[in-house]
Amino acid sequence: MDQSIHVVCAQCGAVNRLPSKRIAEGPSCGKCHGRIVTGKPVALKEGGFDKYVGRNDLPVLVDFWAPWCGPCKMMAPAFEQAAHTLGTRVLFAKVNTEEEQGLGGKYGIMSIPTMVLFENGREKARVSGALSAQAIVDWANSHA
Repeated sequence: MDQSIHVVCAQCGAVNRLPSKRIAEGPSCGKCHGRIVTGKPVALKEGGFDKYVGRNDLPVLVDFWAPWCGPCKMMAPAFEQAAHTLGTRVLFAKVNTEEEQGLGGKYGIMSIPTMVLFENGREKARVSGALSAQAIVDWANSHA
């Protein structure tokens, strides 16, 4: 029997329960009917952050960044490419620390870019500094 997992919709935030084998098929959300997992980073705000990282049964890799940060801008395309590469194995999200200062403070973000990997709502690993797409994929695979 296939195990069910919970995945938070990237578009509306609804928690969907589905067989784990179906995640690779690109299932639709039961509430908004959009794709549950888009293969692209999701922009998170303080209001939905805990639900997204805590209710997903898949690991969530969050990039804490700011629009004025040169290394953050440099790494943004690599982060998107890594999200596409890892597809449904790891979910990707971004937090603009300029707009969401509470989240930056809550997670002790002292430098940006900083990526934090969450599993079941808990921090599992973190790395600071800009990385290439392949380095992000390798780092995520080694910790997820």
